[in-house]
Amino acid sequence: MPPDRLEAIVQQQKDGQARGLVSICSSHPAVLQAAMRRAVRSGTALLVESTCNQVNQFGGYTGLTPAGFLAYLHDLALQAGLAPEKLLLGGDHLGPSVWQEEPAESAMQKAVELVQACVRAGYVKIHLDASMKLGDDDPSRPLDVKLSARRAAALASASEQARAGLEERPAPRYVIGTEVPIPGGAQAAETSLQVTEVESVRRTIGRTRQAFLDAGLETAWERVLAVVVQPGVEFGDDFVFAYQPAAADGLRRFIETQPALVYEAHSTDYQSRAALRQLVCDHFAILKVGPALTYAYRQAIFALACMEAELLPAADRSNLIDVLEQTMLRDRRHWQKHYHGSPREQAFARKYSLSDRIRYYWPDAPVQAAVQRLLANLSRSPLPLTLLGQFVPDQVERVRAGELENTPGAIIADRIDSVLADYAFACGE
Repeated sequence: MPPDRLEAIVQQQKDGQARGLVSICSSHPAVLQAAMRRAVRSGTALLVESTCNQVNQFGGYTGLTPAGFLAYLHDLALQAGLAPEKLLLGGDHLGPSVWQEEPAESAMQKAVELVQACVRAGYVKIHLDASMKLGDDDPSRPLDVKLSARRAAALASASEQARAGLEERPAPRYVIGTEVPIPGGAQAAETSLQVTEVESVRRTIGRTRQAFLDAGLETAWERVLAVVVQPGVEFGDDFVFAYQPAAADGLRRFIETQPALVYEAHSTDYQSRAALRQLVCDHFAILKVGPALTYAYRQAIFALACMEAELLPAADRSNLIDVLEQTMLRDRRHWQKHYHGSPREQAFARKYSLSDRIRYYWPDAPVQAAVQRLLANLSRSPLPLTLLGQFVPDQVERVRAGELENTPGAIIADRIDSVLADYAFACGE
């Protein structure tokens, strides 16, 4: 997918057209293939992004480097029938976040290496994020905005240097801005959600621009397309802050004065279809989504596990839900800091939280084996309409209408696609 698709979205917004682009922030194969199949059906391009802790030069939690992630995506695209030129790869929160406990010199050096690895691998959309304090920054004061801007410019400079000898490839397009929601969702319902103030956006743009110019990056600045702000959307274990257009009206009016910039909205998961559409109308032209898609996958898998329990004797079942629980109890790294309360409350969150920390455990070998057994158990014959009606009522109507194949894989894909459909509507497809 050529990066001018990004520029086309900006231009359409500036021409008064409420058009947007969804950014898929997931590495789950079922999610990615559902998104790719939708792109094939609609003839649209697909934007997929990886975060700095998900994919980096050391492998990240997926075990994939940027080049490895690109190869993984291309394999999935081949299976889905998506042409490589329809795929755009981006890097989210590229910066020193993963190494923020280290001194600034070593953390920034690793961030530079990460950005350069992404550019060399073929990433085209780069979100520069140097907003976090590093190990030897003054702990008693907020991080200076000018320092954050200089560090972002240093990362942009490294990105531009990585293009040396690769001029036949498209030049990177950049996203700036640091006022982003907590990755993976907020951790408490009482979290105060403050919409970014217009003056803060103005200051971010101005100081980042000046840092780019001071570093001799005038041409790179011309490729800055979007700024990240907090529009007032967020989610946590069991709550969603819905978009309130009136609260973001100042942001909407301000970006209309910027001839080459739109907003990028993070943590748009679980917003209503109408709210997503309003975000795009208010110039939040890039909508990022991740946990809502793996949450939909989890919903479908759990529904199939409930059907399996009704159809098969205990000895033949996959016991998938129990396998997941035991896997998460053995390895608490991905959820223990996020789920609180009594043991009962934590167990409930492990299964059903909107934060969806369960998404980190799908690749584990015991879980994968249970998933494959579940799918095999339920693929031997069509699932009874009575059980489909009980556990996947939206899908049973499509099965009865002949629009959806009565197979576990089709049901999973359709549940994920129902989330993607809301984003397609929001983006004006």
